[in-house]
Amino acid sequence: MNGINLYYETQGSGQPLILLHGGLGSGEMFGPVLPALAARRQVIAVDLQGHGRTADIDRPLDVWAMADDIAALIDHLGLDKPDLVGYSLGGGVALRAAVRYPAKVGRLVAASAHIRSDAIYPEMRAQQGQVSGAAAEFMKDTPMYQLYQRVAPRPEDFPRLLDKIGELMANGFDLTEEVRSLRVPTLIVAGDADMAPPSHYVEVFNLLDGGLRDGGWMGEGRPKGGHALAILPGLTHYNIFSSPLFAAATLAFVDEQQG
Repeated sequence: MNGINLYYETQGSGQPLILLHGGLGSGEMFGPVLPALAARRQVIAVDLQGHGRTADIDRPLDVWAMADDIAALIDHLGLDKPDLVGYSLGGGVALRAAVRYPAKVGRLVAASAHIRSDAIYPEMRAQQGQVSGAAAEFMKDTPMYQLYQRVAPRPEDFPRLLDKIGELMANGFDLTEEVRSLRVPTLIVAGDADMAPPSHYVEVFNLLDGGLRDGGWMGEGRPKGGHALAILPGLTHYNIFSSPLFAAATLAFVDEQQG
């Protein structure tokens, strides 16, 4: 598929839900919440290009290309409008897949995924600008490095992954217009102390017709596309993906009847 051999693991049964991890992670990141998700859904946890057990290929890490990979996987597995749930980088991939392939997607949950590169705090932008293969030596004690060494087909490729992630983060982007035209019911999720301020995620919700009026007794004032927003208390960018609150918000949204 697209010249890449995507690794994925499937758990549970029911309506399919594709789960996409964050940068430098893998599907294993979601270990603490997988049982809750798989109790209600068939969860397909994917390792994105160059991450986890999916070997890298000779192309840059491009979020749109990774979205194409997920669309190809949906076709390959013959899935009928699975829900897409992504965190951080995976949230960006899921969002772009829903923008480009709305007919292939049921519902979308984008967690801790900012839609403009300038939305995150300036000190985080500065840190991201320093990510490169040269940092590999300093990351040997991190969970990301240890996971990669344990599962990657070529453990020695970690510096190359850092180089590619650094290049990816150096590219500015603005998905304002794409989000405004989203046709897939979307839940925007963030921690209350995330990488971008809560106001950014409210702004995204505004683009989706949310937060602009009273919701009404019968919900008649809610966003027309079925969109929703969850700012989760006590969470950061670095622990939201393993929180029971994230699992609960995700399930509440994807299990809502289409209406």
